[in-house]
Amino acid sequence: MTLRLYNTLTKEKDELNPLFHDPATGKPHVRMYVCGPTVYDFAHIGNARPVIAFDVLYRLLRHVYGPDHVTYVRNITDVDDKINARAAVDHPDLPLNEAIRLVTEKTDAQFQADVAALGCLPPTEQPRATEHIDGMKAMIERLVARGVAYVAEGHVLFSPSAMDALNGKLPRYGALARRSLDEMLAGARVDVAPYKKEPMDFVLWKPSADNEPGWPSPAGIEGRGRPGWHIECSAMSMAKLLEPFGGGLSCDDPQKNTFDIHGGGIDLVFPHHENEIAQSCCAFGSSRMANIWMHNGFLQVEGEKMSKSLGNFVTIRELLDEWPGDVLRMVMLQTHYREPIDWTYSKCIAASAELYEWSSLIGAEFALMGEEPDFPHDSALIRALSEDINTPAALAELRAYYKSAKGGSLESRALLAASLKLIGFRKLDQPGLFRRELSSLNAESYGVVEAVETANKLRAAIANTAPQTAISQLTSMLEAPGFRLEIGPGSRLLIVPASGDPEIVIKQKIAARLEARRAKNFAEADRIRAELDGMGIALKDAKDPATGEIVTTWEVKR
Repeated sequence: MTLRLYNTLTKEKDELNPLFHDPATGKPHVRMYVCGPTVYDFAHIGNARPVIAFDVLYRLLRHVYGPDHVTYVRNITDVDDKINARAAVDHPDLPLNEAIRLVTEKTDAQFQADVAALGCLPPTEQPRATEHIDGMKAMIERLVARGVAYVAEGHVLFSPSAMDALNGKLPRYGALARRSLDEMLAGARVDVAPYKKEPMDFVLWKPSADNEPGWPSPAGIEGRGRPGWHIECSAMSMAKLLEPFGGGLSCDDPQKNTFDIHGGGIDLVFPHHENEIAQSCCAFGSSRMANIWMHNGFLQVEGEKMSKSLGNFVTIRELLDEWPGDVLRMVMLQTHYREPIDWTYSKCIAASAELYEWSSLIGAEFALMGEEPDFPHDSALIRALSEDINTPAALAELRAYYKSAKGGSLESRALLAASLKLIGFRKLDQPGLFRRELSSLNAESYGVVEAVETANKLRAAIANTAPQTAISQLTSMLEAPGFRLEIGPGSRLLIVPASGDPEIVIKQKIAARLEARRAKNFAEADRIRAELDGMGIALKDAKDPATGEIVTTWEVKR
């Protein structure tokens, strides 16, 4: 299977040809790095876009090359001035370093929970910047020694013009963004500082005050300091994607100091990724940091740029309080990752409705699928994803599978279930999570319409594995005097009277029917089934895999 991925560096779709092959087996091994979160606040929905896009790519790579032959690194930035500022505000009575630890640990834990609810696999490695300070300092020492970085007033700065003055083996600064130094300077917000030789010079290391996080400085500088943003990713990618595979600062082979894929949002092309390339290529003497550079497009909310001033700034957590993670994932996949996406409420409604239809049809098959189901490499779904992660085309194939499965094709049912599992959906064995309504049984006086919003929040809480305290609180909000909530098969929500509970009657009738079947009194069993059908109750029989006994479940008919 050939994978073609759009390369920001070449402006073309390039074929993925893994650089590293296992010496023992000869099998290719793919290495991918994606810029991760700066853990100082809740991640917003725009941050979810690269996480989901590159999770789909990661899943595809694992499917094509095997889980043991893909290394996916997504870093955690836990040293940053924004973190320092947040820690001082949130914990003013604590020493700053202690406050920083509390902020980063809490924010990282929330991020991990959020992206797991979105159906994203954990990367192979999630290095933290503070764990790789020594690697950053070693790279900085190398850059100073090679004459592309210099020390000034306790800072170490990288000089793009010095890089461009070196021999032609290095890439031109600005090649990724396709802009000259003058063009980048005109369009950039650069720090004006007297210690800079030129305006485009950027910080590799800066001094720390006594109350700021810091480490002994490199390049002969006295005192403590901390790294700049760009050097962090260069050092972490080196540690996780080069050194275990024979590359790194001790390796003189430029080919071994290049990995396969580097990803992130389109806003990172300049200056972050441009500066990463400059640092890494100068440190290693290589022509490329990564063979393929991939960038996802911007996200808007209801047709406008997301901003706090417009009141449309929304976090992943806020959306997960309202919607199952599978719904948010579905909305993201409907737009190609490189295209701008307009996030709207109506898209969430439509995605939820479609997932309800799919899960109602293939829920049983989905429940039986493993996390990485066996799947034909030449399927239409895989071909769509292999052409630059074309998720809209992949969803079109899924809709074709659904149409065929609805027409009675058992093969299409299994194929649809396996496909949905393969691209990261989690809860499609529970159709009730995707309903936007609330059912009642003999509870006509209950205010069902008024309770729908709370019911939807409960569905989201169940789908996203919220704490049991949150689920219990939402459940109690749905219970009124004389009524209670029943969470039935497939997580379907049903309001029933608290007294004279019809569920008891239903279960008694089901037990009587099973007893009639055991006695081979099938006429009586059929009569009871017909009686329950008249009450609006649908039965489903299945064998208990452990005992072989018939087990009957029920639900309110739609």
